[in-house]
Amino acid sequence: MALDKELLDILVCPKCKGELEYLEDEHRLNCHACKLAYRIEDDIPVMLIDEAEPID
Repeated sequence: MALDKELLDILVCPKCKGELEYLEDEHRLNCHACKLAYRIEDDIPVMLIDEAEPID
Protein backbone atom coordinates (compact mmCIF):
# COMPACT_ATOMS: atom_id res chain seq x y z
CA MET A 1 0.00 0.00 0.00
CA ALA A 2 1.38 3.43 -0.94
CA LEU A 3 1.62 6.42 1.33
CA ASP A 4 -1.29 8.84 1.25
CA LYS A 5 -0.80 11.79 -1.15
CA GLU A 6 -1.92 14.28 1.52
CA LEU A 7 0.72 12.94 3.92
CA LEU A 8 3.43 13.16 1.26
CA ASP A 9 2.44 16.79 0.56
CA ILE A 10 3.15 17.85 4.16
CA LEU A 11 6.17 15.68 5.00
CA VAL A 12 9.56 17.41 4.97
CA CYS A 13 13.04 16.40 6.05
CA PRO A 14 13.25 16.74 9.84
CA LYS A 15 16.86 17.92 9.58
CA CYS A 16 16.71 20.66 6.92
CA LYS A 17 12.93 20.99 6.34
CA GLY A 18 13.60 20.28 2.66
CA GLU A 19 11.62 18.36 0.10
CA LEU A 20 11.56 14.56 0.16
CA GLU A 21 11.50 12.15 -2.75
CA TYR A 22 9.21 9.15 -2.25
CA LEU A 23 10.71 5.90 -3.52
CA GLU A 24 7.75 3.56 -3.26
CA ASP A 25 9.58 0.44 -4.49
CA GLU A 26 12.36 0.93 -1.92
CA HIS A 27 10.03 1.91 0.94
CA ARG A 28 11.88 5.11 1.78
CA LEU A 29 11.91 8.88 1.55
CA ASN A 30 15.10 10.56 0.34
CA CYS A 31 16.34 14.04 1.18
CA HIS A 32 18.85 15.01 -1.50
CA ALA A 33 19.93 18.15 0.40
CA CYS A 34 21.01 16.22 3.51
CA LYS A 35 21.79 13.01 1.60
CA LEU A 36 19.67 10.98 4.04
CA ALA A 37 17.08 8.24 3.50
CA TYR A 38 14.19 7.72 5.90
CA ARG A 39 12.71 4.21 5.84
CA ILE A 40 9.01 3.41 5.74
CA GLU A 41 7.78 0.57 7.96
CA ASP A 42 4.20 -0.72 7.68
CA ASP A 43 3.27 2.41 5.67
CA ILE A 44 4.60 4.69 8.44
CA PRO A 45 7.60 6.92 7.69
CA VAL A 46 10.31 6.73 10.36
CA MET A 47 11.31 10.41 10.45
CA LEU A 48 14.06 10.17 13.07
CA ILE A 49 17.35 11.78 12.07
CA ASP A 50 19.33 9.29 14.16
CA GLU A 51 17.79 6.37 12.26
CA ALA A 52 18.18 7.82 8.76
CA GLU A 53 20.65 6.16 6.41
CA PRO A 54 23.18 8.08 4.30
CA ILE A 55 22.69 8.00 0.53
CA ASP A 56 25.20 8.63 -2.25
